[in-house]
Amino acid sequence: MSKYYGLTRRLEREKVAETILSFDEIEEAIGFPLPKSASRPQFWENPSNRAHIQGVKRAVREADFRSFLLAGQYKVRFVRS
Repeated sequence: MSKYYGLTRRLEREKVAETILSFDEIEEAIGFPLPKSASRPQFWENPSNRAHIQGVKRAVREADFRSFLLAGQYKVRFVRS
């Protein structure tokens, strides 16, 4: 199980096609602070090759969402795939 599994579970409960979560809400779901690199778009990018997806990217993909950092807001927009 991924250390970001809590985010997968949080997103799986969503009934909407799109949601925005603050870093605080994401940290609450996963149970630990996000790394400083989470404020960079690359941390949340959506790679097309599923074989190379790890960490938070895998957690988001497993919930059937794509993620987009809202720059400077410490929030992430999640859109159902």
